[in-house]
Amino acid sequence: MTEKAPLLHYRLTAAKEPDGVSRPTGVTVEKHGRRPKGKTAAKLGVVFGVVIPTLLSMFSVVVFLRIGFVVGQAGLYQSIGMFLVAYLIITMTVLSVCAISTNGALDAGGAYYMISRALGPEFGGSIGIMFFFANVCGSALYILGLVEAIISAFGIPEDVAADVAGPHQVLPSGYWWSLLYGTALLFLCLVVCLVGAHIYAKATFIIFIIVVTVLATIFISFLIVGPRVVMLSDTSGVNMTGPISGNYTGLRLHTLESNLWSDYTVDYTTGAMMSFVTVFAVMFNGCTGIMAGSNMSGDLKNPSYSIPRGTLAAVLITFITYNLLSLLAAWSCDRRLLQRNYSFLGDINIWQPLVTTGIYCSTISAAMSNLIGASRILYALSKDDLFGGVLALARKTSLSGNPWASVLISWCLVQVVLFSGKLNTIAGIVTIFFLLVYAAVDLACLALEWASAPNFRPSFRYFTWHTCVLGILGCLVMMFLISAIYAFASIAFMLLLLMLIHYLCPTSNWGYISQALIFHQVRKYLLMLDVRKDHVKFWRPQVLLMVANPRSCTGLITFINDLKKSGLYVLGHVQMGLLDGLPSDPLQSCYDSWLSLVDHLNIKAFVNLTLADSVRHGVQNLLFITGFGGMRPNTLVLGFYDDCTPEDNLQGKIHLSTGHGLDAVSPTKNPREQRPPFFPTLRGVEETKDLQEEEYVSVIADTVKMGKNVALARYFNQFNREEIFGSGRKVGCHRGRMGPFVDVWPLNLLRPDSCGYVDTCSLFLLQLACVLHESRAWSQTRLRLFLCVEAGWSLQEEEEAKLRVMLKELRISAQVQTVAWDQVVALHWQRRGERGAGNREQPGEDEERDGNEKEEEAEKQEQEEESIQRFPNNAAQLTDEYICAVNNLIRQHGAPPPAVRFLYLPRPPADTSRYLAYLHQLDLLSRDLGPTLLIHGVTPVVTTDL
Repeated sequence: MTEKAPLLHYRLTAAKEPDGVSRPTGVTVEKHGRRPKGKTAAKLGVVFGVVIPTLLSMFSVVVFLRIGFVVGQAGLYQSIGMFLVAYLIITMTVLSVCAISTNGALDAGGAYYMISRALGPEFGGSIGIMFFFANVCGSALYILGLVEAIISAFGIPEDVAADVAGPHQVLPSGYWWSLLYGTALLFLCLVVCLVGAHIYAKATFIIFIIVVTVLATIFISFLIVGPRVVMLSDTSGVNMTGPISGNYTGLRLHTLESNLWSDYTVDYTTGAMMSFVTVFAVMFNGCTGIMAGSNMSGDLKNPSYSIPRGTLAAVLITFITYNLLSLLAAWSCDRRLLQRNYSFLGDINIWQPLVTTGIYCSTISAAMSNLIGASRILYALSKDDLFGGVLALARKTSLSGNPWASVLISWCLVQVVLFSGKLNTIAGIVTIFFLLVYAAVDLACLALEWASAPNFRPSFRYFTWHTCVLGILGCLVMMFLISAIYAFASIAFMLLLLMLIHYLCPTSNWGYISQALIFHQVRKYLLMLDVRKDHVKFWRPQVLLMVANPRSCTGLITFINDLKKSGLYVLGHVQMGLLDGLPSDPLQSCYDSWLSLVDHLNIKAFVNLTLADSVRHGVQNLLFITGFGGMRPNTLVLGFYDDCTPEDNLQGKIHLSTGHGLDAVSPTKNPREQRPPFFPTLRGVEETKDLQEEEYVSVIADTVKMGKNVALARYFNQFNREEIFGSGRKVGCHRGRMGPFVDVWPLNLLRPDSCGYVDTCSLFLLQLACVLHESRAWSQTRLRLFLCVEAGWSLQEEEEAKLRVMLKELRISAQVQTVAWDQVVALHWQRRGERGAGNREQPGEDEERDGNEKEEEAEKQEQEEESIQRFPNNAAQLTDEYICAVNNLIRQHGAPPPAVRFLYLPRPPADTSRYLAYLHQLDLLSRDLGPTLLIHGVTPVVTTDL
């Protein structure tokens, strides 16, 4: 910050990361006139900002107490192999950390912040909770380890009298005494954390100097200390006479040769038999702490330069140090000393208390850093509000910005863990939790890399998706090697948290990597979806539903969602107007409302809005541009054009995800703030429509010309899905039998002279009805297929048999019912001045026809059906009396009333002057029939081929 910004003063609050690093946890903006003198923003370089914090995190108690254990059990060769495998795993994670941290500044929370901002709140929140518990358990782990070390040095053994104990053994021992010592040490950590993390930040460098000094004396001791005999401590139950001793030989070749190979035996501290897996698990605990430097990004002069170089340098230094210590231990100590005295480094040191001091300093530092780190993670979780009011208390901070409430909560949980008193159990859980966090960081980097997002441009480029995958696999394998039970339990716990956050937390504005990955994959597969490879046996309805105002057609929207059969479903809307004279596109602000409607109705649909000077042009635009590649609408659904008064189905409804009302007026709690309505109010009875009758029929004709199927939906304001499929009385159900009926009338009822049932449109009706029946909600429905014949017609049984055979070949289960409509057809022929006997054969007459004449009629009908440009004109000769009779016939055969009817929709007439008559005839045909779809299909949709 420069002096050119006098109005704001940024206060940095230091935090101790769980890896053992102090860093600023956040920036608090204070309104001051100028910055106080002497207070400048800390800007650190590679060494002090990254290398030292990371080294201090990775040099834990393991380096002092477990090097001899690893070499004594596994031998030098396997020890080096273990370090190579362990550092390969953490190096892959380091590469991911460097990539993410150099792609943007980090905030409080460390790994939680990286994961949550990359993978979203669900994954990040669940990992954050586990990271919090890992730090809580880690703090308890180091406290218990320190208590064990103190009691081992200064405690009175339980089986030894106080007057027999040594002069330095003055502390009572036992479970409750150990708990008391642990509580006192934890209280000391609490006081430091409550006063301020800056106290520990100032002591970090001093602690680092102590640790480096101890390590230096250890290396010097290996070189200058002569051979000696070291007393051992063995509680493994082996019968021994007299004290056991081990030999420190100095650097001797025969000692090195005896320690090259493994010799797994019983661990004298636990009595358990060791193996490669158990030793590797203990050793790996000393390789953690790799994210300390990345958490310091806010304090670095050049994060993109410092983090990768500093972190990799620290990893390399620790790797060399561990291997050198292993080599020197194997070169100078016999196997008995390494296996039965884990504190041998102090016994061979030039000044023994120095090693003890290093152990105590590193342990208390690690315990304190885990406590502060846990509080910072909890504070970050509470700020993100992922768990609602559950973590509201944790957001409280002091005037200096210290989250004291989070510190107290973390302290209480650490105290609870101390009651367990089992160091080894806690160690396994902590290691597995940290490994899961590391795997999540690798997964976050992998997802960002695979998503190919343009804004993912880390300055650190020495990583690929292969390194991320290796890091994930390595962490997962290590988890199950340490403890398969704990690994399964931790993953199950993470998945449980993930589901809870997914369903309970509000929508965040962090950006979801899942959306980028989905986009990447969808684009790839859309390019692979070749329309030239379409086949009729894989046909499915892909519907464009035109919606004028969704307030009045929620029933139709939900019904079409059942009809789509996993196909494309698009809600289309045309807003009248032109961009000329408008400052911006008025539709962009409408998409949120429409998407909220999709969420509210729980449907799987896209939304496509357009601006046009007329509804007809708008529908044409949507039919032309909606979809991509092979995913384009093949069926247009329109609401029926009538004078019914629309009803508001969204009045009083609340959108669950936002909590906002879907009413025409959406008030908020703040009287000064008024939300705009989701959708405009419905038109009144006297208000004119944007769409006139001729234009409506023109839309139907345009759709057919474009080779699209079309359906007109009427009376779906009466469609109540809950009433049909609810637990109460079901529409169209017989008592004690299955669900409601779906009625199909495959004959073109406006062409009474057409007797064919097997044409493209009729088969399309059957296919849609079958698709509806196969959906999960409609699986209990029954199809009723009505076959219109003349009573006593000799071909009646033959036609019915043919229809049943066709249904069997098409694998469609339906009840075929014959309907006698002699009287209805007679009305049509009387209007034309002809008797039915003159054109159709009557019962009892000669049934033979000339074969050539029949072929000519069939060929003519086929040409009419396949030609899109030719339109039948016999509808102009129909009378209202005939159409009303057909309507009455449909209603008479609708007992019990079906849930929905499918009727044959004839093509619009070629003469545009007949559009009004055409629409009038459709109105009479479908009047008072309940939910009805008038369908016209132009594409083949069924096949009998395998």
